[in-house]
Amino acid sequence: MSEISKLDNNLVIRKVDSETINLQITDNETLMSIVGQFDQNLKDLANLTNTKIFFRGNSITCKGNKDNINTFSNAIKFLINKYYLTKIIEKEDILLSVKKNAEFSDTKIKSFKQLIKTPKKSVIARSDKQSDYIKALKEKDIIMSLGPAGTGKSFLAVSVGVTMLMEKKIERVILSRPAVEAGEKLGFLPGDMKEKVDPYLRPLYDALYELFGADKVDKKIEAGEIEIAPLAFMRGRTLKNCFAILDEAQNATETQIKMFLTRIGENSKLVVNGDPSQIDLINKSQSGLIKSKDILKDLNEIEIIEFDHSDVVRHPLVSKIIKAYQKKTIDDKN
Repeated sequence: MSEISKLDNNLVIRKVDSETINLQITDNETLMSIVGQFDQNLKDLANLTNTKIFFRGNSITCKGNKDNINTFSNAIKFLINKYYLTKIIEKEDILLSVKKNAEFSDTKIKSFKQLIKTPKKSVIARSDKQSDYIKALKEKDIIMSLGPAGTGKSFLAVSVGVTMLMEKKIERVILSRPAVEAGEKLGFLPGDMKEKVDPYLRPLYDALYELFGADKVDKKIEAGEIEIAPLAFMRGRTLKNCFAILDEAQNATETQIKMFLTRIGENSKLVVNGDPSQIDLINKSQSGLIKSKDILKDLNEIEIIEFDHSDVVRHPLVSKIIKAYQKKTIDDKN
């Protein structure tokens, strides 16, 4: 005899036997988002969970061993609730839905505690560390995040910062980055200050445009609500009513990071992001990121988040590349 469970009003799961379950999604809009164009999401889920999927009408049948069909069922629950909250299913969500560290309970799936809603898309934490990071960005005045590329350090900071700007909780977002290749001597480059430093801040621009749209971002820049400032130009300022991000901080010295952090003023948040494995300074020992983390780690007012390869949310191959390089470094030391 089959077991039937009804979740919310749009998902019914029926256990046919020990190796088969049937899921019915009654809302067509939700169903099509979960299935994906040309059923691609289901095909990806079948590969990721090592199951066979059969789709017809509003019915999805999954065949496989007990653990795999349970993983598939939990993935569908996750995706449905992600769609309820954000009205979009992205490629990254498919992988996240079956990750071992993303086995959410029904309640947690529905809540997505660390949800950031922006004009163009909604952003959720894709790992426990990302959840901690978003929480810190919202609650702490100074946050440091260290870790490899692709872990969301800059993207999430920009998401929270500009959301606070849109909600009028702050007056400005300041984006800063060491211009290592120019030796911070930007005066010799053509153009105004924004044009001089723009090439170094392209990743932050990409995040801004993806989340808020080019038109809105450009208007905010023209109005001075989003400010582009090379690290060398921060000296002597007091940052009030703002959200300031120092990106690529592995290329800043200990003195420069100290200078940036001591600019903090009333109703401001400062974020320092960096990847200690990608130092571009000629003398790598001059990097102040790890030194600053060690100096400040005992201050309760400062939150330090350290990501690793398991938090990478870009292409899955990025995590494997990072692990391979880490292994090479360890082997060389031995």
